[in-house]
Amino acid sequence: LIPLPSDRYSIVSGTSAIVPSTAEQGVMNNYNGKVLTRGSNQVRSRFVKKNGQCNVVFTNMEEKRQRYLADIFTTCVDIHWRYLLLIFCTSFIVSWLFFGLIFYSVSLAHGDFGEHPAFKGDGLVTQRMPCILHVQGFIGALLFSMETQTTIGYGWRCVTEECPVAVITVVIQSIVGCIIDSFMIGTIMAKMARPKKRNQTLMFSKNAVIALRDGKLCLMWRVGNLRRSHIVEAHVRAQLIRSYVTAEGEFIPLEQMDLNVGYDEGTDRLFLVSPLVIVHEIDKDSPLYTLSRADLEADDFEIVVILEGMVEATAMTTQFRSSYLSREIFWGHRFEPVIYEDRDRYKVDYARFHKTYEVPSTPHLSAKEATKDLIPMSLSAFCYENEVALSCGEEEDDIFDSSQIVGKERGEERRTSVSVDFQNIKRCSTARHNRRQRDGGCLYSLWKCNKSLDVGGED
Repeated sequence: LIPLPSDRYSIVSGTSAIVPSTAEQGVMNNYNGKVLTRGSNQVRSRFVKKNGQCNVVFTNMEEKRQRYLADIFTTCVDIHWRYLLLIFCTSFIVSWLFFGLIFYSVSLAHGDFGEHPAFKGDGLVTQRMPCILHVQGFIGALLFSMETQTTIGYGWRCVTEECPVAVITVVIQSIVGCIIDSFMIGTIMAKMARPKKRNQTLMFSKNAVIALRDGKLCLMWRVGNLRRSHIVEAHVRAQLIRSYVTAEGEFIPLEQMDLNVGYDEGTDRLFLVSPLVIVHEIDKDSPLYTLSRADLEADDFEIVVILEGMVEATAMTTQFRSSYLSREIFWGHRFEPVIYEDRDRYKVDYARFHKTYEVPSTPHLSAKEATKDLIPMSLSAFCYENEVALSCGEEEDDIFDSSQIVGKERGEERRTSVSVDFQNIKRCSTARHNRRQRDGGCLYSLWKCNKSLDVGGED
């Protein structure tokens, strides 16, 4: 065998039949990777957590710091509050210390901290004008830097005309201070106004269910809005995530397949005033078309559900995510009703939001198998024998019509002159009788089939 590196891994189950086919087809296609599997008693790791966070860690990224610093604004908005507050405080303190050190250096170079008396001609003794008044050391220079950048203006310390360098430094610090204020305040406001916290008042049901609705097997989950303010242009999406092996032997650990929730019909767009049940019809185009109850208990997949819309208060787009593992999907269950009419308004009971009840009439077969069992053939194929009986009946009518015509022409000699195959008439009469019975049986069978679907689809 070809030696396989040990740094390749996957999340497929150890009991899955995909692994042997992956290894065999991989060797056939010169694939030198290794698939490490979980034990049968290990739980599948979520790709998307219940709170919407993606369970993904990025490693071995080239120039990660440079890329993050190149988009410093987004980086500051995305980081935790404790780090943002640390950056906020550090940026101001560093700028105050930096310009305070410059003011101290200018004053020190000018000799403002020593006594240098000057004698004039009239005998009066005066001191030389300093660069910054009332600055006697580094602490004074630091306080002057803070007053300049924050525009406090106590009126005690000020720069003089003796040192143009000090004047230029004041101008530069004022500009830098405005830039820091704008960036930090803008970052904090953007972080506070993010619609991410709006997700805390949106909720998905803890479990999804599979049951009949309108005679069709459907995957359903519930979504609700806890605020009175609406989510404008709300719409939902869903994806099935599972491992997959292509015909060429390529292993895809997380293949994403869309689940249709009514995009073509427009039912994916929601008026989310009260809790709604999102429905995915399991038809022939659904990835779950061959999924039965036994497969659901043994399979290992994840369904990611996404709700998107605009926050009414800020007009900013928000996205709320959650996921359901295969063990969190209840087969043959429905959600309990949560909306009740209370006098002149409707009342929503969120205590029942996550509750379900069992529907024993739900078939354990997959949608594909259930379709074959309930309607095994098309209507024309199912009633084919009736059509044959109908043609025989028409033939019988033609025979009797011919005998009547001959009877009129030949009178009493009708029975002896016309050769009629009474055995054929008897056979066709029997066929006509069977046709009527089977027509009724066909219609009754279809009615019974539809009736069972209707009864199973009622809530």
